[in-house]
Amino acid sequence: MYETISTLGMDRGEWLRLRKTGIGGSDAGAICGLNPYASAMSVYKSKVSEDAEDVDNETMRQGRDLEEYVARRFCEATGLKVRRSNMMYRSREYPFMIADVDRLVVGEDAGLECKTASAYSTDKWKDGQVPLHYLMQCYHYMAVTGRKSWYIAVAILGRDFKYAKIEWDDKTIWSLIQIERAFWERHVVPHIMPSPDGSKDCDDVLKDCFPGGKKDAIPLIGFDEKLKHREELVSKIESLEAEQKQIEQEIKLYMADNEAAYADGYRISWASVESVRIDVKRLKAEKPEIYENFSNTTTARRLTIKAA
Repeated sequence: MYETISTLGMDRGEWLRLRKTGIGGSDAGAICGLNPYASAMSVYKSKVSEDAEDVDNETMRQGRDLEEYVARRFCEATGLKVRRSNMMYRSREYPFMIADVDRLVVGEDAGLECKTASAYSTDKWKDGQVPLHYLMQCYHYMAVTGRKSWYIAVAILGRDFKYAKIEWDDKTIWSLIQIERAFWERHVVPHIMPSPDGSKDCDDVLKDCFPGGKKDAIPLIGFDEKLKHREELVSKIESLEAEQKQIEQEIKLYMADNEAAYADGYRISWASVESVRIDVKRLKAEKPEIYENFSNTTTARRLTIKAA
């Protein structure tokens, strides 16, 4: 059903390169369009880029560091025992599907996914709910390992601890496999990017794929309505930004010389902040040799749209 690769003692760089060879559990929700923090485009970028990019932040660090704590709390709450697997699993039937699991449940055909969440996310876990992208992650792990259920446990920092059990669902798992297969075979393998989604990742992929150089103008066919809609959006954005600015100005007027204020559910700061900037124009004029020595020229394509 699956093959395993030991990750015990594996170098992180090697582990990151191994992750590029398939779709992992954390990728599943993004590919399905259910992850509010990632998209199919970001997954595509991570799989086709030549570098094994090590994306990390404080939230991810805390999640890793607190994984053992969440696992212990789960055992205390359920009376079950769990163990580490120290393996990466790859489906033999669907080799584009891989899995790094947090824990396996001892004596039960199940696994455990450990999560941490901020206090602001409490409502996303109320009444036994599980955020959809985490649900897809658990179904992905079941699809790869063949285990018939998966637990998910979450420590809501400073607030609560919850867990839920997700059972195998033929229809959902089959649909997930088909979505992942289509993504892998239609986009990752042939290096054909998914449809643009407005994300920064999409900008990065477009920049990498199309460096430019052809100077001849081409007719833009089939974009008339989109261009008109863009103009409408620009107008709305400008109007909304002006409205936002007006509210901020009213707050400043009310605060006067006070640097802090509060309202129901809000904390407002209007404090003085010192910043130092180099006067580039003056530096170029008075110290041209220093300006030249420390100048760094970069090239980037800039899209401009003007009404004819």
